[in-house]
Formats: sequence, structure tokens, C-alpha cells
Amino acid sequence: MNKSLPQVSCRLKKTILVKAYAKVNLFLAVLNKRKDNFHNLNTIFSRIDLADRITLKLIPDNEIKVICAHQSVPKDDSNLCFKAAKLLQQKCKCNCGVEIKIDKQIPVGAGLGGGSSDAAATLIGLNKLWKCNLSQKQLVNFAGKIGSDVAFFIYGLPFAQGLSRGEKVRKLPQLDKLRLCYILVVPKMHVSTPLIYRKFDEFLGLTKPGDNVKILNLALRKESNFDIKSFLFNSLEEVTTRIYPEVKLVKEKLADFGLKLILMSGSGPAVFGVVSSRKEAVALGKKLKKQKMPWQIFATRTI
Repeated sequence: MNKSLPQVSCRLKKTILVKAYAKVNLFLAVLNKRKDNFHNLNTIFSRIDLADRITLKLIPDNEIKVICAHQSVPKDDSNLCFKAAKLLQQKCKCNCGVEIKIDKQIPVGAGLGGGSSDAAATLIGLNKLWKCNLSQKQLVNFAGKIGSDVAFFIYGLPFAQGLSRGEKVRKLPQLDKLRLCYILVVPKMHVSTPLIYRKFDEFLGLTKPGDNVKILNLALRKESNFDIKSFLFNSLEEVTTRIYPEVKLVKEKLADFGLKLILMSGSGPAVFGVVSSRKEAVALGKKLKKQKMPWQIFATRTI
């Protein structure tokens, strides 16, 4: 164990509430497969104001208990919040337990990072609740052991670049003042990220990210006048739409309403369109709902 990490004693009964925000990927290039069977990525995360609520309550005897009403969220040790709590408990030699209540608002298995964000919120909240006194750097190190996207949510940034598996996060101060509004459409289906990557490997060469990465790097070097069109790319989109044609239908519906900037987030099935304001997103959402498609629709923005 790192000698700088404290040993924690559990003394007071207390509860902490932490918001766990979702993300969309404005850019996602899958570069190559690694020896550990993960993939090297280059991605731009945008944190959005759609959020789960994580309530952490001290309980005795080192027990870790996960409570969630959503049927698709595991409550056992496969849950990322459970893994986060267990890791912190072991590394800090903590004799505290915790009840983790997850109020899901972020659609599950949609490419919006809900599980990863919940895990990050658990790390941040337990660091306070258990009085671990860990630095952000230490929390980021733990986050990388839990999942590829978890580290991004530790930073609490509106935008960041993710490299390696996505766990290496680069701040983008040139985007600090940029705020984007989105209409977010999520078909009611669960997309398996491992399946999409397996199919991507089978279809390798289907989507070449080379030129797109060069354009992104040029865009990020600019000090102003960012052209969001140069960001919008997703290596996985063609694979997911082949397996789940409804994702393509969502894109077509948004295009029918005149949107030009439309992209699938992560491995899908969530699709977002960049709009001028939340008001426009709400208006478009009402039009979509009139078509009575089995989709979840959100008006959201960068936070």
C-alpha cells in the first residue's frame, strides 16, 4: 500500500449526496487494439447536465451495499460503485461500511457513461464521508483501475480529451468558455460495449480515423473560433448502426428537423444533435414525441 494513504476509522453516522453527470463524446477515434484486448482511443468528452444522484450512507462492519430500483443495474460486486468503494476501503485500510443508493436518471447502457460517472461520484463522496483525505491525483489513479471513463468524471470538467483507453485525461483550457446545447435521443435498448468493439475488430478498416484525428489536433491547437464540425466523428457509429438500425433512424429523424450536427455517443445507442439553445432542444423534443417513437428524449447542455 502507498504509505502516503491514510488509515481511516469510522466514527460518525453521516450521509452524503453526490451528483453523477453524464457525458457525450464529441469525437471518438478507435486507433488500434492493445495487447490487453482493450483499444487505444482518442476522444473528446463533453460533460452534460443529465445526472444520477448517488446517496452514500455510513453503515458498520465494512459492509458495502448497493441499492437501485433500476432492474438493469447490478447490485453485487460487479457494480462499478461497489468496486470503487471496495478499492478505497482496501487501499485506505478503512473499517467503515457504506450503503450506496443510486437514483438513475441517465439511461443504462446508452453510451453516456452513467456507470463510470456513478463510480467517480462514489470515490469523490467516500473520500469526504470516510475522511480519506486523498488528493485528486490519487482519486484519478484509483479511477483508472475501475473503468476507462471514470477518471474523466473525477476532474469535473466541461470538456476533456481522453487518450489510451480513455483513462488518461488531458485538460482542454481552450474550451473552458465553450457551452453547447444538445437534444439527446436514446432508443430503449441496451447496447453491449464489448460486443460493439468485437464487431469493430471484425470490420476493422470500416472507418478510418487517421484524417479525422489530424483535423481534431489542428482544431485543438487553435486559440479561438472552434468549428464544432471538425470534432464530430465516431469510429463505432457505423458498426453500431449495422447491428442496431434504429440508431440510424434516430439520426435520420433529427436530420429531417434540419439538424446538421448529429452524432452517436460512445458505443451507442444514444444520439445527440447540437442545437442553438435549450429552448430549441425542448421544441424539437416535443415534435419527436408526437411521432410516438419508443425513445427517451432530453434537452441538455454542457456543464
